[in-house]
Amino acid sequence: MSGSGLLARANKAVADFDAAVERRVDRRRGHPTLDKVMYAASELGDNSLLWHLMGTARALAPDRQPIHATRLSTIIGLESLLVNGVIKSFVRRHRPPWEGERPHYLRRPRTSSFPSGHASSAATMFGVLSQRDPLWPLYLVVGATVASSRVYVKVHHPSDVVAGVLLGTALAALARRVWPFPEAPPE
Repeated sequence: MSGSGLLARANKAVADFDAAVERRVDRRRGHPTLDKVMYAASELGDNSLLWHLMGTARALAPDRQPIHATRLSTIIGLESLLVNGVIKSFVRRHRPPWEGERPHYLRRPRTSSFPSGHASSAATMFGVLSQRDPLWPLYLVVGATVASSRVYVKVHHPSDVVAGVLLGTALAALARRVWPFPEAPPE
């Protein structure tokens, strides 16, 4: 099979995946409580606000140091620069169309749809925040909610979110290696 044939099959597989997930999510859209949760999660993910707040709260815990907030904010800033500033400039994918009125306010992004920056930052922050923290299940649920909210509010295709999660997971692993979790100061 030629390279163009392989690419066509891959594009079809991605389009089929996106369509199948969208059909399932379409059946859930319009539920008042779910709408509120998903739109709020999507908005809190804007500019990584939620992750900066969680990093600051974690740094203020009695057994933590202020460097934790600095480390987390630096990592999320670099992730955002890479994903939103570099990668999205090379991939110009249109965002999914939305017909009708939205049930809640939503900032309409102007950048490429691929990959999802919200999903990438969520996966990056889960990977970094969850280090040595018994609250890691909370970070997982919050991160998954933020990432999936982007499909729910229909500003990303499902494959954009999957790519963002994979990219964020890799960036978290790199961040943990390059800037390890600070050891507790000697007592």
